[in-house]
Amino acid sequence: MSHKIYAALALMNICVSTLSSQTSDRDSIQESMNMDAVYDRPFLTFDKFPVNLGGYLEANSIYSVEDGLSEGLSFQARRLTLFVSASISKRIKFLTELEFENGTEEIAIEFASMDISLHPLLNLRGGIVLNPIGSFNQNHDGPKWEFVERPDVSTNLLPATFSNAGFGIYGKAYKGAWTLGYEAYLTNGFDTSIIDNEEERTFLAAVKENSSRFEENFSGNALLNGKFAIKHRKLGELGISYMGGAYNRKEVDGLQVDTKSRRADVLALDLNTAIKKNGNKVYW
Repeated sequence: MSHKIYAALALMNICVSTLSSQTSDRDSIQESMNMDAVYDRPFLTFDKFPVNLGGYLEANSIYSVEDGLSEGLSFQARRLTLFVSASISKRIKFLTELEFENGTEEIAIEFASMDISLHPLLNLRGGIVLNPIGSFNQNHDGPKWEFVERPDVSTNLLPATFSNAGFGIYGKAYKGAWTLGYEAYLTNGFDTSIIDNEEERTFLAAVKENSSRFEENFSGNALLNGKFAIKHRKLGELGISYMGGAYNRKEVDGLQVDTKSRRADVLALDLNTAIKKNGNKVYW
């Protein structure tokens, strides 16, 4: 049996110094919800200039041993993420996130959308949106967390940082210490990589490998994705989210290739809170 031992020697998150109130605060659990994470980024702002710039780098060193044999020390540049946001008008905002993984092994547009504010309870969003399934898919940026590795549940069970071209609505309401938030989107959907992949099993995260999802919908049926969350300023946030749609095609060029539409439906429940321990806060 093969055994691997990994010893992380160093870990660092390097982010652009922030000169505005858009700072990523470790105590932001009292101020914002997971759905606000798309704008809660490390930005550098300029007076009387409508465009903000920001970003961060995640890097680490690793020493690995397998079956008593060592490959020595390596340094890894895991992610370089760049942000650009702009206030086009009082009610129209644009933000994009560009990520380089493992050097330039993978380059991806993770978020690029325009938001139109109509009312706190009703706002429009269109472009490349982060599908709100679970909490980490939206609130994943490195400066907020003290580790480089992302949770297994968000990478092997759910597709971490999964985004799609689509359109939807979102909104929030406040009542004392309570905040309610919702999001609902129609986006391009799944494909057969869910059941036909290198893992040789049903593997939802494989849908991220299909880069053509930003220009065409494989199944022809929209993916429905929605989330409802409730938060108490002192207790934390509870969210329930759903993502579902067809992953196969019934017809190709007018020829029937399947007898019915086959679906994948995902329901996620997440809880985010902070527990004080010996004067420090432990985040979950």
